[in-house]
Amino acid sequence: MTSADDRPTRSGASEPEAPHANLQAFAVELRRMNGEINRMTHGFAASQHLHPTDVSALAAILDAPSPLTPGGLREHLGLTSGAVTACLDRLERAGHVRRARESTDRRVVHVYYEASARAAARDFFMPLAEATARARARFSEAELATVLRFLAAMNEELGEDPPARR
Repeated sequence: MTSADDRPTRSGASEPEAPHANLQAFAVELRRMNGEINRMTHGFAASQHLHPTDVSALAAILDAPSPLTPGGLREHLGLTSGAVTACLDRLERAGHVRRARESTDRRVVHVYYEASARAAARDFFMPLAEATARARARFSEAELATVLRFLAAMNEELGEDPPARR
């Protein structure tokens, strides 16, 4: 199997010859990927008659290791309580989420992604899954492990002290 360093990029340009890509190259590729993901997110939002923030909320709910509360979602998205309530109201009306009060403490509300709504997301984002599979096939397991470590480290760095707050 050849590595990514042996292949031209999508634009046809050769990969950098230096063993470590420079910061500018990382910045360009991260911005490009962010732009493509934003384009898809906006497309899904439009197809579901939602706001892009609603799709960010859905992703946070889906990716959370345990059910989120509205407060946890507010913190994750950096929105006001009122904005989160409006977002959850829209998502609930559209059938994407449900809010449930915990039986032991009726004050605690958890938000759940509705199983029936996952099909729409799965169908819409299937091209992303297929593109990911094609891209992954170009790399060895060791390279993929490195990529995952890098992405996790970037998320950790950005999550701990985002540049905008410095």
